[in-house]
Amino acid sequence: MCGIHLIWGKDANEVAIQTMVSDSHHRGPDQQAVYSPWPGLWIGVNRLKILHPGPDADQPFWAPDGNSLLIWNGEIYNFLELKKLLTRMGVEFLTQSDTEVLLHYLRYFGVDGLKNLEGMFSLLFVNLIDQSVVVARDRNGEKPLYFSQNPDTLAISSETRSLSRLTQAELDTHQIQPYFYLRSPIPEKTFFKGIRPWKPGRFSKISQHSTFRWDTLPDPEPQQAAPDQKSFIQCLSGAVQRQFHADVPHGILLSGGADSSLIYSLWYKETGIPLPAYTIEVEKKYRKKYSDATFAKQLVRQVPAEHHLVAVSQQIFLDRWDEYLQGVDQPIGDSAGFLTWLIGDQAKNQVKVLASGAGADELWGGYQRHQAFFQYLKYPSFWGQIAPFLSKWPLGRTWKKFMQGIDADPRITFMNFAALQNPPKELLEDYLRIFDSHLSPYKQALDFDRKVYLVQDVLKIQDNALMAHGIEGRSPYLDSSMISIWRSVEDPKALLGKPWIKQSLEDLNLGWIASRRKFGFGLPLAEWLGENGPFAQRVFASIRDFAPIAAKELPPDVADFCRNPEKQVKVHFLTLYNLFLLAEWMKLHRA
Repeated sequence: MCGIHLIWGKDANEVAIQTMVSDSHHRGPDQQAVYSPWPGLWIGVNRLKILHPGPDADQPFWAPDGNSLLIWNGEIYNFLELKKLLTRMGVEFLTQSDTEVLLHYLRYFGVDGLKNLEGMFSLLFVNLIDQSVVVARDRNGEKPLYFSQNPDTLAISSETRSLSRLTQAELDTHQIQPYFYLRSPIPEKTFFKGIRPWKPGRFSKISQHSTFRWDTLPDPEPQQAAPDQKSFIQCLSGAVQRQFHADVPHGILLSGGADSSLIYSLWYKETGIPLPAYTIEVEKKYRKKYSDATFAKQLVRQVPAEHHLVAVSQQIFLDRWDEYLQGVDQPIGDSAGFLTWLIGDQAKNQVKVLASGAGADELWGGYQRHQAFFQYLKYPSFWGQIAPFLSKWPLGRTWKKFMQGIDADPRITFMNFAALQNPPKELLEDYLRIFDSHLSPYKQALDFDRKVYLVQDVLKIQDNALMAHGIEGRSPYLDSSMISIWRSVEDPKALLGKPWIKQSLEDLNLGWIASRRKFGFGLPLAEWLGENGPFAQRVFASIRDFAPIAAKELPPDVADFCRNPEKQVKVHFLTLYNLFLLAEWMKLHRA
């Protein structure tokens, strides 16, 4: 699947919906279609064919009686189970696709059936009898969905660019501040005024005679028995088999780290089938520090794969940057977006599905901020007393950030640890309400990362970067069965440093990967910027040009980043890249 679009109301017309469909980031979709179920409603779809790629499963997919239809984006991993139920109910199927199963399931069970869907999706189910539309997005936010609404018209799309062109939306410069600190806009906003994300796990049945409101899909129920490493790996193995299922070639984003290495090893253990695997390889002089390719090459000697190394250098970046930028739907301050896009470009002629380790760090405590927050929670009063004094000492970068992040409110402490710099207290009000008070303080932090960082950063860039090349990204660690296990875990030790993932690697004789030091997936920014070569000069020039805009939205001391970017390289190299991406993206959309 690829993208879905809807316009309902006064401004709905064929030209508008054709514009939205043509604006989709997917290049060369397998199928495009537009349709008007009744006057005043237009829908459109770009289909990427993964299951049952033949034309029989094209969209809109109509019910046999002609009274309902479905367009959607995603995959339903339990569609075979749902199909068995529907078959017992007398439904006859004409295709092997999950699209047909989803249509009939919604026909018979309506919105009540949404809670039983296991997968990633954004969908529009149109009922021509009562002239209603069910709109829904998956619980994890794996598939994007946005909307814009005024008194006359409701528009929905998989991308903001489609809506921005339709509504002539202006750029929202107020999102520069949250982006500067937290890499993305406020969770309920985008960089376009009036365009908002459809919340993950929310659905609505919309008609001309009802008020548009969101209802919430329930999370998967926790497992009854307390999970352990054995049940974890059994569950993950099942998730891998489900999510690697496709009627088209599939492969894996292989970083050589624990998460992707484990899911690929589980696949190979069960099937013995080597898959295409793609790994970024940096310039030779940086490979000791940025060692993904080194570890991945060692892995495929032990677990066979069709291994492809994807080279990146300053020159490759500069040569491909403008092309990449054209496909960025929303700017996300993470250089992993460019690397994922580069992998997709090389993989597009060989595969249509790529699995990744997305979600493992957020759920199972894989980030440095999780370690820091866990230590803080042990002795919050102690750290609160000594932090004001130690934060002024000439400590290293990591310890200084830790001390400066301490706050009496654990939620603010975690936000400070997660941010590039401590955000202003007034900005944090939009984030603090996301923390779930029903969970333990440490699990609240993981849940926050699942709802915010995972959705707005990791999953957004994975979907955007891969779909730009007609490739679907999948994330076995986010399978509903895995979320169910995570919800059942109470022991914080099982949620810190991914112990079950590491033990599973040990059991597969891959302990050398389990002991690999955590290292983020991104460009060698500190080195590239520190060399002050062509890459650095391009970055510095763009940021300086952006300074007048940033000065209006950021505090004076922070706006200095843009006026003197060269002075920030040693400590704030991540922030410099993020500002560069934002500056270039906003320039493109102001043109």
